Amino acid sequence: MDNRGLSYAERVREESRLQALRCLAEVPDYTAPDMLLHQVVLDKGLTVSLSGVRVELAWLNEQGLVVTQRPGGAAGFMIATLTERGLDVANGLSLVPGVARPRPGG
Repeated sequence: MDNRGLSYAERVREESRLQALRCLAEVPDYTAPDMLLHQVVLDKGLTVSLSGVRVELAWLNEQGLVVTQRPGGAAGFMIATLTERGLDVANGLSLVPGVARPRPGG
């Protein structure tokens, strides 16, 4: 995806979505809690709050890239599971507007 014309905030959102998908592609059962995904995003140098990660997971769910669950109800933590479509996006085999494109070599 071409980042020209995107604001810094939009680039951070797109990159955080990609990093969440890539993390889910590497964990057992393609499933992880929001707190782990938040830490991955922070480790990549992206400044995103936990609530911001939850917003992005909800967006990814709407796009059919993940399936989210809230085992503790609306106030509890969120669990995300990667879909086949999400795996294709994480691996750069499919492009979705709003998700950064993986860079060559990692």
